Amino acid sequence: MWCRGVRGATTAAENSREAILTATRQLLALVIRTNDIRSEDVASAIFTTTVDLDTEFPALAARQLGWLDVPLLCGHEISVPGSLSKCIRVLVHWNTEKRQSEVRHVYIKGAERLRPDLCDLPPVDWDELNAWIAEEMRRLSP
Repeated sequence: MWCRGVRGATTAAENSREAILTATRQLLALVIRTNDIRSEDVASAIFTTTVDLDTEFPALAARQLGWLDVPLLCGHEISVPGSLSKCIRVLVHWNTEKRQSEVRHVYIKGAERLRPDLCDLPPVDWDELNAWIAEEMRRLSP
C-alpha cells in the first residue's frame, strides 16, 4: 500500500460560512466518490483558501462528512496577482493500492483553469451530489 496525494480545487460563491462549507463539501464528495476513498484510509488533508475567503475553516466540511479522526490543516494560498479568487484547494494524503496514474484529481466551478490537464471528470449532477452529501451528513448525525 502507498500513500498517494489527491488534489482538488473549487471556488466559493462568496465569502460566507455557508458558501465555503458548501463548496468544500461538494469538492470533497467528488474526490471521495471519484477515488473510492474511505475515511479510515486518509492519512491527512491540507486545505487552503485564497485570502478573500476567511469566514470559516474549510476543514469543517471534512468533519461534517465524517473525517473525525483525520488530521486536518488549513492555511492561505500565496496571493499572486491575477490568480483565481475565492478558491479552495485540498491535498489529501491517502493510503491506497491504486497506482499514481489511477488517482483522479478534481477541479470544478472555475478551478479547472488551474490544472486543465487533470480535468477529465464527467459532467456533475449537482442535485444528485448534494443529495448524497445530505444523506452522509444525516447518517453521521447523532
